Amino acid sequence: MKRIISILLCAALMLVLCACNNATTHQPSTADATPTPAPAEPTPETTPEAAPEGQLTPEDPITIGIIQLTEHAALDAAREGFVQALADNGYVDGDKIKIDFQNAQNDQSTLSTISDRFVSEEVDLVLAIATPAAQAVAGKTTEIPILATAVTDFVVAKLAESNEVPGGNVSGTTDMNPIEEQIDLLMQLVPEAKTVGLIYNSGEDNSILQAQLATEAIQARGLTATEVTVTSTNDVQQAMQSLVTKCDAIYIPTDNTIASSMPIVEGVCTEAKKPVICGESSMVDAGGLATLSINYYNLGYQTGMMALRILVDGADVSTMPIESLTEMDLAFNTAVADAIGITIPEELLAKAAN
Repeated sequence: MKRIISILLCAALMLVLCACNNATTHQPSTADATPTPAPAEPTPETTPEAAPEGQLTPEDPITIGIIQLTEHAALDAAREGFVQALADNGYVDGDKIKIDFQNAQNDQSTLSTISDRFVSEEVDLVLAIATPAAQAVAGKTTEIPILATAVTDFVVAKLAESNEVPGGNVSGTTDMNPIEEQIDLLMQLVPEAKTVGLIYNSGEDNSILQAQLATEAIQARGLTATEVTVTSTNDVQQAMQSLVTKCDAIYIPTDNTIASSMPIVEGVCTEAKKPVICGESSMVDAGGLATLSINYYNLGYQTGMMALRILVDGADVSTMPIESLTEMDLAFNTAVADAIGITIPEELLAKAAN
């Protein structure tokens, strides 16, 4: 028995010694050590190059603030054309870009508030739709590029030093009408007219300019011009009722206040049997008789292409000339013509259909 116990004790002692020997850490010699490779230096191919100053890379978020004076068909069409131009070139809202659209509802204080917010948020570009909207935001920043559309004259509105070289942070597209051709159209549709009435908002620089040009064109053709002005849509009903008693036909420029009130204009003029020649085609759709005008969707689309040159190509807005459209749309409202007893010549209807 004692012999068996002695054997077991010896075996246990051998196991302990083996365990201790296995737990000893091996310290490699200098010759055995394998050096750890140093981190690789970035190659020229893996180091991104900085984009030229003022130019966005595809990874950058692009924020565009849109400030629109009020809601009516022409201004809405300009906005839609602008957004579509961006989308057609791969810049879709919610994907590569974020569009913040704000409508001021024809309120000057709201224009100021929207402009302040766009400036504080440091948007990459502002689209201003209509002259008062452009003037509001241009008065808040000289740094953020501003493109304006539906502006009749950038120089008169003090938005640019010249149409060729704007010189500041504002450029865009003009909606100057072919006013002389529009007066010629009026005379063709109403050859017996002797006095032409004008109505517009006396607070809109673009409307004042167009009214002056229209008056000159009317008088140059041996006709008499008479005008009434308004300051808001609340004045339109009374002003129109007064105007129709003083004239044989009415000319309305691309005035935002009157454009928003075309149902009122139609009601008064239909009752008085007086034809209305408008500054643009959506006003004809809303109750005017006829126009020869620019296409506001196309105007907005052209402005969107200008935006891409700024945001993607790094173009300098201060050197981008004011652009305009050369093609015009001839439009008639045949229902209004029937209601007021005007016959539209067939050759004009054929041109409008093409």
